[in-house]
Amino acid sequence: MKKKVVVGLSGGVDSSVAAYLLKKEGYDVTGLFMINWHDTTGTLSGDCPWNDDLIFAELVARKLEIPFHKIDFSEQYRKRVVDYMFAEYEKGRTPNPDVLCNREVKFDLFVKAALDLDADFIATGHYCRKEETLVNGKTVYRLLAGSDPNKDQSYFLCQLSQQQLSMALFPIGHLIKQEVRKIAQEQKLPTAAKKDSQGICFVGKVSLPDFLQQKLKAKKGVIIEINSENPQYKHNQPAYAELPLPEQQLEQLCSAYSYTHEDGKIVGKHNGAHFFTIGQNKGLNIGGRPEQSFVIATDVEKNIIYTGNGQNHPGLFRKGLFIPAGEIHWLRNDLKMLPGENRDYVVRIRYRQNLQKATLYCHEKGIYILFEKPQRGITPGQFAAWYDGEELLGSGVIE
Repeated sequence: MKKKVVVGLSGGVDSSVAAYLLKKEGYDVTGLFMINWHDTTGTLSGDCPWNDDLIFAELVARKLEIPFHKIDFSEQYRKRVVDYMFAEYEKGRTPNPDVLCNREVKFDLFVKAALDLDADFIATGHYCRKEETLVNGKTVYRLLAGSDPNKDQSYFLCQLSQQQLSMALFPIGHLIKQEVRKIAQEQKLPTAAKKDSQGICFVGKVSLPDFLQQKLKAKKGVIIEINSENPQYKHNQPAYAELPLPEQQLEQLCSAYSYTHEDGKIVGKHNGAHFFTIGQNKGLNIGGRPEQSFVIATDVEKNIIYTGNGQNHPGLFRKGLFIPAGEIHWLRNDLKMLPGENRDYVVRIRYRQNLQKATLYCHEKGIYILFEKPQRGITPGQFAAWYDGEELLGSGVIE
């Protein structure tokens, strides 16, 4: 009897080819389209709304001659992803809604809907791979980077569990994008020439301040410029006198910079510190500076933005970061670090960032990640994901 796979048909080329490949391999394939967002507030004109995607998904299912269903998760998506996003921005943090969407919707709500359709597996068009291995006689699932280095999407799946991985198939993870396009063209799939989607998962490309102003009020505040000679930049240079480093020194190296009104000078005004994130330069409207200004810190309680001049301002770079114990997630529980352990891994703090060499120090409070080279734009609320080679082992929310 054929194994049944429910494919998340998004109306894009990647999920279309995923469905085609599974059918070619002999699976009993069903397409399922998720409606997760109806509101167009803040959406940029010209962005393709979900109803266009639905039409493409239906056309693909018809072309492949597979059953097709649609399901509305918009209420759950708002509660689990969008409300969390608003709450994080209000705290002055920068969340990653795509990571949350995968954990809470695509690999949770979607899985439950697929089980109602008697699915044995679910499949998506993510560029990543899954392998199985045995540990003490028990099957363990490994999440591996996609074969296309320019499209690897394993980072977006950094919060998945073993249970979620056990049901997942990633049919295009071994392909590069050009190969996917070529298959779509050869099979005359309706999505063959369709552009990749951009912006927030299921919401689309948005003007972030406009989108956030649905719930977060604008309020005038000052922009304070910090000189590159600020004393704390020197104090935060590591002194590797002892290895492993004591926790007190790790705390110092992995903490965010902290500024006061007296540390700099007022150079402009803004409409709300919660609309800005570290590394941002758009929307500052600061003129007359020798170089571009970038956000190096925000204080949402006092409604102050701190900026620095130039792409290489030391306030943009940090040696390390900290993930509290309650925010640590391991995909491989059998490889979980224990307090007192330290290990060398490669880490990324945002999608498409090249993997960076780092040492992870596990303590009771959480994990300190110390990088070999200072990292630009470490941002509270984002996810750091650590890998052993091409395998994603764990992740956590940056404090």
